[in-house]
Amino acid sequence: MKRLPLLTLMIAILIMLLAVACRPATPPTAEPTATPTPSGPRELVVMTHDSFEVSEEVMRQFEEANHAKVTVLKSGDTGSALNKAILSKDAPLADVFYGVDNTFLTRALNADIFEPYTSPLLDRIPDTFKMDPQNRALPVDYGDVCLNYDKAYFKEHHLAVPQSLEDLTKPEYKGLLVVENPATSSPGLAFMLATVGHFGPDKFLDYWKALKENDVLVVDDWNTAYFTHFSGSAGKGAYPLVVSYGTSPAAEVYFASSPIEEPPTAAITADDTCFRQIEFVGILKGTKNRDLAEKFVDFMLDLNFQQDIPLQMWMFPVRPDASLPDVFVKFAKMAEKPAFVSPDDINAHREEWINAWTEVMLR
Repeated sequence: MKRLPLLTLMIAILIMLLAVACRPATPPTAEPTATPTPSGPRELVVMTHDSFEVSEEVMRQFEEANHAKVTVLKSGDTGSALNKAILSKDAPLADVFYGVDNTFLTRALNADIFEPYTSPLLDRIPDTFKMDPQNRALPVDYGDVCLNYDKAYFKEHHLAVPQSLEDLTKPEYKGLLVVENPATSSPGLAFMLATVGHFGPDKFLDYWKALKENDVLVVDDWNTAYFTHFSGSAGKGAYPLVVSYGTSPAAEVYFASSPIEEPPTAAITADDTCFRQIEFVGILKGTKNRDLAEKFVDFMLDLNFQQDIPLQMWMFPVRPDASLPDVFVKFAKMAEKPAFVSPDDINAHREEWINAWTEVMLR
Protein backbone atom coordinates (compact mmCIF):
# COMPACT_ATOMS: atom_id res chain seq x y z
CA MET A 1 0.00 0.00 0.00
CA LYS A 2 1.34 3.32 -1.04
CA ARG A 3 1.76 5.78 1.83
CA LEU A 4 0.89 9.46 1.53
CA PRO A 5 3.82 11.77 1.93
CA LEU A 6 4.00 13.35 5.40
CA LEU A 7 3.34 16.87 4.12
CA THR A 8 0.23 15.74 2.29
CA LEU A 9 -1.08 14.06 5.45
CA MET A 10 -0.55 17.13 7.57
CA ILE A 11 -2.42 19.31 5.05
CA ALA A 12 -5.37 16.92 5.08
CA ILE A 13 -5.60 16.99 8.87
CA LEU A 14 -5.47 20.80 8.88
CA ILE A 15 -8.31 21.01 6.36
CA MET A 16 -10.45 18.70 8.53
CA LEU A 17 -9.82 20.85 11.64
CA LEU A 18 -10.75 24.05 9.81
CA ALA A 19 -13.96 22.50 8.55
CA VAL A 20 -15.01 21.58 12.07
CA ALA A 21 -14.10 25.02 13.43
CA CYS A 22 -16.12 26.85 10.76
CA ARG A 23 -19.26 24.74 11.19
CA PRO A 24 -22.12 26.79 12.77
CA ALA A 25 -22.57 26.16 16.45
CA THR A 26 -25.80 24.49 17.57
CA PRO A 27 -27.87 27.15 19.32
CA PRO A 28 -28.61 26.50 22.98
CA THR A 29 -32.06 25.33 23.83
CA ALA A 30 -34.16 28.41 24.68
CA GLU A 31 -35.94 28.37 28.00
CA PRO A 32 -39.72 28.98 27.77
CA THR A 33 -40.70 32.67 28.06
CA ALA A 34 -42.76 33.43 31.16
CA THR A 35 -46.23 34.91 30.56
CA PRO A 36 -46.23 38.51 31.90
CA THR A 37 -48.42 39.08 34.94
CA PRO A 38 -51.12 41.70 34.22
CA SER A 39 -50.46 44.94 36.11
CA GLY A 40 -53.01 46.13 38.67
CA PRO A 41 -55.40 49.04 38.11
CA ARG A 42 -53.91 52.53 38.01
CA GLU A 43 -54.75 54.70 40.99
CA LEU A 44 -56.35 58.09 40.42
CA VAL A 45 -56.59 60.36 43.47
CA VAL A 46 -59.42 62.91 43.57
CA MET A 47 -59.18 65.61 46.24
CA THR A 48 -62.53 67.11 47.21
CA HIS A 49 -64.64 68.59 49.98
CA ASP A 50 -66.41 66.45 52.55
CA SER A 51 -69.79 66.69 50.80
CA PHE A 52 -68.67 64.80 47.69
CA GLU A 53 -70.69 61.66 47.02
CA VAL A 54 -71.19 59.40 44.02
CA SER A 55 -73.09 56.12 43.85
CA GLU A 56 -70.91 53.01 43.93
CA GLU A 57 -72.33 51.72 40.66
CA VAL A 58 -71.47 54.89 38.75
CA MET A 59 -67.93 55.03 40.13
CA ARG A 60 -67.43 51.34 39.39
CA GLN A 61 -68.37 51.94 35.75
CA PHE A 62 -65.52 54.44 35.42
CA GLU A 63 -63.04 52.17 37.17
CA GLU A 64 -63.89 49.14 35.07
CA ALA A 65 -63.88 51.07 31.80
CA ASN A 66 -60.45 52.54 32.52
CA HIS A 67 -58.82 49.75 34.57
CA ALA A 68 -58.46 52.24 37.40
CA LYS A 69 -58.96 52.58 41.14
CA VAL A 70 -60.28 55.96 42.25
CA THR A 71 -59.24 57.14 45.72
CA VAL A 72 -61.36 60.01 47.04
CA LEU A 73 -59.39 62.30 49.35
CA LYS A 74 -61.96 64.26 51.35
CA SER A 75 -60.24 67.30 52.82
CA GLY A 76 -62.72 69.36 54.83
CA ASP A 77 -64.98 72.13 53.57
CA THR A 78 -64.33 73.87 50.25
CA GLY A 79 -61.95 76.45 51.69
CA SER A 80 -59.93 73.92 53.69
CA ALA A 81 -59.66 71.52 50.76
CA LEU A 82 -58.49 74.29 48.45
CA ASN A 83 -55.90 75.42 51.00
CA LYS A 84 -54.43 71.92 51.05
CA ALA A 85 -54.30 71.79 47.27
CA ILE A 86 -52.53 75.15 47.09
CA LEU A 87 -50.04 74.38 49.85
CA SER A 88 -49.12 71.05 48.23
CA LYS A 89 -49.01 72.23 44.61
CA ASP A 90 -45.26 71.56 44.27
CA ALA A 91 -45.87 67.96 45.35
CA PRO A 92 -49.58 67.44 44.61
CA LEU A 93 -51.54 65.09 46.83
CA ALA A 94 -53.99 64.23 44.05
CA ASP A 95 -54.51 64.16 40.30
CA VAL A 96 -57.88 65.92 40.19
CA PHE A 97 -59.55 68.53 42.41
CA TYR A 98 -63.34 68.77 42.53
CA GLY A 99 -65.51 71.15 44.52
CA VAL A 100 -63.97 74.59 44.23
CA ASP A 101 -66.92 76.93 43.74
CA ASN A 102 -67.38 80.46 42.45
CA THR A 103 -66.70 81.88 45.93
CA PHE A 104 -63.12 80.52 45.77
CA LEU A 105 -62.57 80.06 42.02
CA THR A 106 -60.37 83.09 41.39
CA ARG A 107 -58.16 82.14 44.32
CA ALA A 108 -57.59 78.70 42.80
CA LEU A 109 -56.83 80.15 39.37
CA ASN A 110 -54.45 82.76 40.76
CA ALA A 111 -52.60 80.03 42.66
CA ASP A 112 -52.07 78.29 39.29
CA ILE A 113 -52.87 74.79 40.55
CA PHE A 114 -54.77 73.55 37.48
CA GLU A 115 -53.73 72.40 34.01
CA PRO A 116 -56.00 73.53 31.14
CA TYR A 117 -58.20 70.88 29.60
CA THR A 118 -60.89 71.44 27.01
CA SER A 119 -63.19 68.49 27.46
CA PRO A 120 -65.13 67.46 24.34
CA LEU A 121 -68.24 67.54 26.54
CA LEU A 122 -67.95 71.25 27.31
CA ASP A 123 -70.14 72.07 24.32
CA ARG A 124 -73.02 70.35 26.16
CA ILE A 125 -72.81 72.90 29.01
CA PRO A 126 -74.40 76.38 28.86
CA ASP A 127 -71.92 79.25 28.69
CA THR A 128 -73.41 80.85 31.80
CA PHE A 129 -71.63 78.25 33.93
CA LYS A 130 -68.22 78.66 32.29
CA MET A 131 -66.10 81.08 34.28
CA ASP A 132 -62.57 80.29 33.09
CA PRO A 133 -61.79 80.96 29.40
CA GLN A 134 -58.67 78.77 29.69
CA ASN A 135 -60.73 75.78 30.86
CA ARG A 136 -58.60 75.11 33.91
CA ALA A 137 -61.77 74.72 36.00
CA LEU A 138 -64.76 73.09 34.32
CA PRO A 139 -68.31 73.43 35.73
CA VAL A 140 -69.99 70.30 37.11
CA ASP A 141 -73.02 71.28 39.21
CA TYR A 142 -74.83 74.23 40.75
CA GLY A 143 -77.40 75.12 43.38
CA ASP A 144 -78.83 78.03 45.36
CA VAL A 145 -78.18 78.83 49.00
CA CYS A 146 -81.54 80.12 50.20
CA LEU A 147 -83.57 80.75 53.31
CA ASN A 148 -85.70 77.75 54.30
CA TYR A 149 -88.72 77.93 56.57
CA ASP A 150 -90.84 75.64 58.72
CA LYS A 151 -94.25 75.64 57.03
CA ALA A 152 -96.14 74.49 60.13
CA TYR A 153 -94.75 77.30 62.30
CA PHE A 154 -95.82 80.05 59.93
CA LYS A 155 -99.24 78.50 59.48
CA GLU A 156 -99.83 78.04 63.20
CA HIS A 157 -98.69 81.57 64.01
CA HIS A 158 -100.58 83.14 61.08
CA LEU A 159 -97.34 84.79 60.07
CA ALA A 160 -96.50 85.73 56.49
CA VAL A 161 -93.40 84.11 55.04
CA PRO A 162 -90.67 86.76 54.54
CA GLN A 163 -90.10 87.60 50.89
CA SER A 164 -87.06 89.85 51.09
CA LEU A 165 -83.88 90.19 53.09
CA GLU A 166 -85.28 93.41 54.54
CA ASP A 167 -88.26 91.50 55.97
CA LEU A 168 -85.94 89.59 58.29
CA THR A 169 -85.18 92.76 60.26
CA LYS A 170 -88.85 93.39 61.07
CA PRO A 171 -90.11 92.89 64.66
CA GLU A 172 -92.40 89.99 63.71
CA TYR A 173 -89.35 87.92 62.73
CA LYS A 174 -87.33 88.72 65.85
CA GLY A 175 -85.46 85.65 67.14
CA LEU A 176 -86.66 83.40 64.31
CA LEU A 177 -83.55 83.10 62.09
CA VAL A 178 -80.44 80.93 62.44
CA VAL A 179 -77.48 81.45 60.08
CA GLU A 180 -74.00 79.99 59.65
CA ASN A 181 -70.71 81.77 60.24
CA PRO A 182 -69.22 82.76 56.83
CA ALA A 183 -65.71 82.17 58.19
CA THR A 184 -66.41 78.50 58.87
CA SER A 185 -69.32 77.51 56.62
CA SER A 186 -69.80 77.45 52.86
CA PRO A 187 -73.55 78.26 52.99
CA GLY A 188 -72.77 80.91 55.60
CA LEU A 189 -70.33 82.55 53.21
CA ALA A 190 -72.81 82.29 50.34
CA PHE A 191 -75.56 83.97 52.37
CA MET A 192 -73.21 86.76 53.44
CA LEU A 193 -72.35 87.27 49.76
CA ALA A 194 -76.07 87.47 48.95
CA THR A 195 -76.30 90.40 51.35
CA VAL A 196 -73.23 92.00 49.73
CA GLY A 197 -74.80 91.56 46.29
CA HIS A 198 -78.15 92.98 47.39
CA PHE A 199 -77.11 95.86 49.66
CA GLY A 200 -73.66 96.57 48.24
CA PRO A 201 -70.24 96.26 49.91
CA ASP A 202 -70.65 99.60 51.70
CA LYS A 203 -74.01 98.86 53.30
CA PHE A 204 -74.25 95.12 53.90
CA LEU A 205 -72.80 95.45 57.42
CA ASP A 206 -75.61 97.83 58.37
CA TYR A 207 -78.02 95.07 57.43
CA TRP A 208 -76.17 92.57 59.62
CA LYS A 209 -76.26 95.00 62.54
CA ALA A 210 -80.05 95.11 62.11
CA LEU A 211 -80.20 91.31 62.06
CA LYS A 212 -78.13 91.17 65.24
CA GLU A 213 -80.54 93.57 66.92
CA ASN A 214 -83.35 91.27 65.78
CA ASP A 215 -81.72 88.35 67.64
CA VAL A 216 -80.35 86.32 64.73
CA LEU A 217 -78.52 83.21 65.92
CA VAL A 218 -75.07 82.50 64.42
CA VAL A 219 -73.61 78.97 64.52
CA ASP A 220 -70.47 77.46 63.03
CA ASP A 221 -71.84 75.02 60.48
CA TRP A 222 -74.84 73.93 58.45
CA ASN A 223 -75.41 70.68 60.38
CA THR A 224 -75.76 72.55 63.67
CA ALA A 225 -78.01 75.18 62.14
CA TYR A 226 -80.27 72.75 60.29
CA PHE A 227 -80.49 69.71 62.55
CA THR A 228 -80.11 71.30 65.99
CA HIS A 229 -81.69 74.76 65.85
CA PHE A 230 -84.08 74.70 62.87
CA SER A 231 -87.60 73.63 63.79
CA GLY A 232 -88.61 72.45 60.33
CA SER A 233 -86.47 69.35 59.87
CA ALA A 234 -86.60 67.14 62.95
CA GLY A 235 -88.79 69.66 64.75
CA LYS A 236 -86.39 69.92 67.71
CA GLY A 237 -85.12 73.47 67.23
CA ALA A 238 -86.63 76.80 68.13
CA TYR A 239 -85.87 78.69 64.91
CA PRO A 240 -88.35 78.40 62.00
CA LEU A 241 -85.98 80.16 59.52
CA VAL A 242 -82.56 78.85 58.49
CA VAL A 243 -79.95 79.42 55.80
CA SER A 244 -79.89 76.22 53.76
CA TYR A 245 -80.36 75.18 50.12
CA GLY A 246 -83.07 75.34 47.52
CA THR A 247 -82.88 71.56 47.34
CA SER A 248 -83.33 70.95 51.09
CA PRO A 249 -87.14 70.47 50.90
CA ALA A 250 -86.61 67.74 48.29
CA ALA A 251 -84.15 66.04 50.64
CA GLU A 252 -86.75 66.19 53.43
CA VAL A 253 -89.10 64.10 51.30
CA TYR A 254 -86.43 61.71 50.06
CA PHE A 255 -84.95 60.95 53.49
CA ALA A 256 -88.21 60.90 55.46
CA SER A 257 -88.38 57.89 57.77
CA SER A 258 -91.96 57.33 56.64
CA PRO A 259 -93.25 58.28 53.16
CA ILE A 260 -94.60 61.83 52.97
CA GLU A 261 -96.37 63.63 50.14
CA GLU A 262 -95.09 67.13 50.91
CA PRO A 263 -91.95 68.41 52.66
CA PRO A 264 -92.41 70.11 56.04
CA THR A 265 -90.16 72.90 54.78
CA ALA A 266 -89.92 75.20 51.78
CA ALA A 267 -87.28 77.45 50.25
CA ILE A 268 -87.65 81.19 49.79
CA THR A 269 -86.45 82.05 46.29
CA ALA A 270 -87.57 85.67 46.00
CA ASP A 271 -85.32 88.04 44.03
CA ASP A 272 -81.93 88.79 45.61
CA THR A 273 -82.46 86.45 48.58
CA CYS A 274 -80.38 83.51 47.31
CA PHE A 275 -76.80 83.07 46.16
CA ARG A 276 -75.95 80.63 43.37
CA GLN A 277 -73.01 78.29 43.90
CA ILE A 278 -71.32 76.66 40.90
CA GLU A 279 -68.84 73.84 41.55
CA PHE A 280 -65.89 73.05 39.28
CA VAL A 281 -63.40 70.26 38.59
CA GLY A 282 -59.81 70.68 37.44
CA ILE A 283 -56.70 68.60 36.70
CA LEU A 284 -53.97 69.40 39.21
CA LYS A 285 -50.61 70.47 37.87
CA GLY A 286 -47.95 67.82 38.34
CA THR A 287 -50.25 64.84 37.92
CA LYS A 288 -48.52 61.72 36.58
CA ASN A 289 -51.84 60.42 35.31
CA ARG A 290 -52.82 63.19 32.91
CA ASP A 291 -54.61 60.88 30.47
CA LEU A 292 -56.62 59.23 33.24
CA ALA A 293 -57.37 62.59 34.84
CA GLU A 294 -58.83 63.82 31.54
CA LYS A 295 -61.03 60.76 31.39
CA PHE A 296 -62.26 61.43 34.93
CA VAL A 297 -63.18 65.02 34.04
CA ASP A 298 -65.07 63.71 31.00
CA PHE A 299 -66.73 61.16 33.28
CA MET A 300 -68.00 63.95 35.59
CA LEU A 301 -69.48 65.79 32.59
CA ASP A 302 -71.02 62.68 31.06
CA LEU A 303 -74.69 61.91 31.57
CA ASN A 304 -74.21 58.97 33.96
CA PHE A 305 -72.43 61.12 36.53
CA GLN A 306 -74.54 64.22 35.84
CA GLN A 307 -77.76 62.32 36.49
CA ASP A 308 -76.27 60.85 39.67
CA ILE A 309 -75.59 64.29 41.19
CA PRO A 310 -79.06 65.27 42.48
CA LEU A 311 -79.62 62.38 44.89
CA GLN A 312 -75.96 62.17 45.92
CA MET A 313 -74.88 65.79 46.43
CA TRP A 314 -78.28 67.55 46.25
CA MET A 315 -77.15 69.94 43.55
CA PHE A 316 -78.35 70.45 39.98
CA PRO A 317 -76.30 69.04 37.07
CA VAL A 318 -74.93 71.66 34.67
CA ARG A 319 -76.01 69.65 31.64
CA PRO A 320 -79.55 70.67 30.67
CA ASP A 321 -80.10 67.30 28.97
CA ALA A 322 -79.58 65.43 32.26
CA SER A 323 -82.85 64.07 33.59
CA LEU A 324 -83.85 64.94 37.16
CA PRO A 325 -85.49 62.60 39.70
CA ASP A 326 -89.14 63.25 40.44
CA VAL A 327 -88.44 64.51 43.95
CA PHE A 328 -86.23 67.23 42.44
CA VAL A 329 -88.77 68.18 39.81
CA LYS A 330 -91.48 68.57 42.46
CA PHE A 331 -89.66 70.09 45.42
CA ALA A 332 -86.19 71.43 44.57
CA LYS A 333 -86.22 75.15 43.85
CA MET A 334 -84.05 77.61 41.95
CA ALA A 335 -84.15 81.39 42.20
CA GLU A 336 -85.04 83.30 39.06
CA LYS A 337 -82.88 86.21 40.17
CA PRO A 338 -80.23 85.25 42.72
CA ALA A 339 -77.98 87.94 44.19
CA PHE A 340 -74.68 88.23 42.34
CA VAL A 341 -71.11 89.13 43.25
CA SER A 342 -68.41 88.58 40.63
CA PRO A 343 -65.67 86.02 41.36
CA ASP A 344 -63.05 88.76 40.98
CA ASP A 345 -64.75 90.93 43.62
CA ILE A 346 -65.12 87.95 45.91
CA ASN A 347 -61.44 87.11 45.55
CA ALA A 348 -60.39 90.70 46.16
CA HIS A 349 -62.59 91.29 49.22
CA ARG A 350 -63.61 87.92 50.67
CA GLU A 351 -61.31 88.02 53.71
CA GLU A 352 -61.95 91.73 54.24
CA TRP A 353 -65.72 91.17 54.24
CA ILE A 354 -65.49 88.13 56.52
CA ASN A 355 -63.29 89.98 59.01
CA ALA A 356 -65.62 92.98 59.00
CA TRP A 357 -68.63 90.69 59.47
CA THR A 358 -66.87 88.97 62.38
CA GLU A 359 -66.21 92.32 64.09
CA VAL A 360 -69.89 93.23 63.84
CA MET A 361 -71.47 89.89 64.69
CA LEU A 362 -69.14 88.05 67.06
CA ARG A 363 -67.14 90.67 68.96
